[in-house]
Amino acid sequence: MLLSVVIPVYNEAATIRELLSQVRAVPIEKEVICIDDCSSDGTADILLEESKVPGTIFLRHPQNMGKGAAVRTGLQQAKGDIILIQDADLEYDPADYPKLLEPILCGSTKAVYGSRFRGNRLHMGWSYDFGNRLITFIANLLYGTKLTDVETCYKVFTSEVATGLELVSSRWGFDPEITAKILKMGYNIEEVPISYRGRQTTDGKKIRWRDGFSVIVTLMKYRFFS
Repeated sequence: MLLSVVIPVYNEAATIRELLSQVRAVPIEKEVICIDDCSSDGTADILLEESKVPGTIFLRHPQNMGKGAAVRTGLQQAKGDIILIQDADLEYDPADYPKLLEPILCGSTKAVYGSRFRGNRLHMGWSYDFGNRLITFIANLLYGTKLTDVETCYKVFTSEVATGLELVSSRWGFDPEITAKILKMGYNIEEVPISYRGRQTTDGKKIRWRDGFSVIVTLMKYRFFS
């Protein structure tokens, strides 16, 4: 079993080395695919150096295209049996990989989400907490599911699922698009609790409250019009 870890990166020079160290420390056969979305803080130089480590693939967009576009680029290059999406900051802990993979390896599902609301959640501001819960409530209402964390970074699925996704969203709409398309293809999404240590906008967090509107519109679009 080969795991493809897809890491979209934009201006994460302060964290990317440590994140890659943590990812590589997980004792699972894997390829690490880093997609730099035209960073301007030296991230690309760091990734170029890190790409010398075996099993590390470095790709770079010539212009900023959005997180969804970076994930799309990574999925196109992934050769693993299972794909896992990893943020480039240190909010999510790669030590959770084994329990994220377990339901797929056991054959109970082909898609797993890591839930921050079922695990150990630290430093999530009230506005992000409320926004995540609201978006998840709307997703459950639209798709008849009982998920607890639709907007989690940790989305894990088999190559079979990845092939059917055909993603088009380039920015924050990619998260709900993935969820909508997995569910509409008839796959069940299982959740496992994960650790989460949030950061604030002053620390480099990029998503804003207004991005939640595009997420909700995307959920409705794929429920009723696609």
